[in-house]
Amino acid sequence: MRIDILTLFPQSIEAFLGESIIGRARKAGKLELHCHQIRDYTMHKQKQTDDYPYGGGFGMVMYADPLYRAHQAVKEACGKEHIHTVYMSPQGQVFDEDKAKELAGYDQIMLVCGHYEGVDERFLEECVDEEISLGNFVLTGGEIAAAAIADAVARLSPGVLRTEECFTDESIYDGRLEHPQYTRPEEWHGKKVPEVLFSGNHAEIKKWRQKQGLYRTFDKRPDLFEEFPLSDEERKLLRESGRNPDEVE
Repeated sequence: MRIDILTLFPQSIEAFLGESIIGRARKAGKLELHCHQIRDYTMHKQKQTDDYPYGGGFGMVMYADPLYRAHQAVKEACGKEHIHTVYMSPQGQVFDEDKAKELAGYDQIMLVCGHYEGVDERFLEECVDEEISLGNFVLTGGEIAAAAIADAVARLSPGVLRTEECFTDESIYDGRLEHPQYTRPEEWHGKKVPEVLFSGNHAEIKKWRQKQGLYRTFDKRPDLFEEFPLSDEERKLLRESGRNPDEVE
């Protein structure tokens, strides 16, 4: 998979996505990720990329033309007539794991980072396929959102993680939170690792983990049951644990 990011601050994104799992995947050729400096595509001698908004108001608005030129340059370099393009915006659809899976289905995506009061609407109309938000809050720029989305999408790309189970067993992937995790020592501050994890019985361990993930979802994120309804078996397990499934239905 290839991810291209249009940004005024490529170093900030590279500092994050050049490290750890994503950084190793890039070095191993499992993933392509390129940051493009928008200023390189402006026609202004001072590398200006923004101006005052028509109609007045506070802040500055990014020009359509440098963004368009950067967008075109990436398409031409890749020999593509179209690349699915996403603009980071608090007005967009709130990002979640389903959207990460959808974006991971493309062989290439382009993420656009806005700044100031946003970007000229004409660029959005001509080049952007969808807008995505991290949540109901406003950031000073799109870089944090782009890095988060790139990370969430990239880890679903084949070869980035060791096995598919590394992400299918994670929280949220199937609408349930992940089970508790433990490592050495066996006892810490008087708290012991659950005995079942030492049993060597993989079927029992899997069953325990599924139960714990269900209980955690009920206790911490019951809102997930709205999109991923409880099965009859899950309702039974919740009642056996003293929890009332009717509270979240």
